[in-house]
Amino acid sequence: MTRLYRDEAVVLRAQKLGEADRIVTLLTRERGRIRAVAKGVRKTTSRFGGRLEPFMMIDVQLYEGRSLDTVTQVETIGAYGLQIAADYARYTAATAMLETAERMTETEREPAVQQFLLLAGGLRTLANGEHEPGLVLDAYLVRSLAVAGWAPSFVDCARCGATGPHRAFALGSGGAVCSSCRPPGSAAPHPETLELLAALLTGDWEHADASELRRRREASGLVAAYLQWHLERRVRSLRWVERSNDVVDLVAAETAAAQVAARTAKAQAALAQAALDQAEAAHAEAVRVEEQAAILVASEIHPEGVS
Repeated sequence: MTRLYRDEAVVLRAQKLGEADRIVTLLTRERGRIRAVAKGVRKTTSRFGGRLEPFMMIDVQLYEGRSLDTVTQVETIGAYGLQIAADYARYTAATAMLETAERMTETEREPAVQQFLLLAGGLRTLANGEHEPGLVLDAYLVRSLAVAGWAPSFVDCARCGATGPHRAFALGSGGAVCSSCRPPGSAAPHPETLELLAALLTGDWEHADASELRRRREASGLVAAYLQWHLERRVRSLRWVERSNDVVDLVAAETAAAQVAARTAKAQAALAQAALDQAEAAHAEAVRVEEQAAILVASEIHPEGVS
């Protein structure tokens, strides 16, 4: 029985091994996540070194080993690395997608065809610039969760099935919940945010592309929290995600408004302190006048006892 096999794969990660080799982590179509040694790929004379970089979609031939397979041949299917790496927003979104894919396929050699197709499609969409990178990332995350068996509900109640839409969102309950099922500590996102999340889950890009920036940001927060809840760990790459320049501008505007409010509050506090000081001075003056009046009265009653 031959131990050679061929498969399509997305490169998730590459680690240095020795002076010229690498260990690459691949998400394959038929065999799930595998790790393999790529010998000599760091040499300038390597035939396929550049094809084994993260974000690349490849057709790869491997020799099956006990713990690590060995790469013997590589052909490029989708050279997404250059387009993704050229844009920071695409790069950070794609990095978070690769890390999530690795988390979702923790058992090596366990087939995960849907996860593979979802990741390959997401990277292709990012590379082509078809949609805003933050939206592509959030769409990938909610669909990846759905494929893994943690499909969130954004319309009907996730616990009793009551017809929605509903205002509350509970991570532990599986998404939107009605007023009867709402547990303490549930979030209350804007209705348009839940509509955006439902559009991302179903692939309604016309609705998603037309969404407001503030709704995208709120949706991203809910998706990240829901992902972390089910993975029981953080996806570290998410903190570096560049959502969009417009969102950054919005945050800067809100920061400026907060600074103005802080300066206003400081000025009001100063005015209040000045009024307090003035009141204390008036009180001290009143006490002094009362004391002088008391001395004057005493001198009139007992002139010989007052100096």
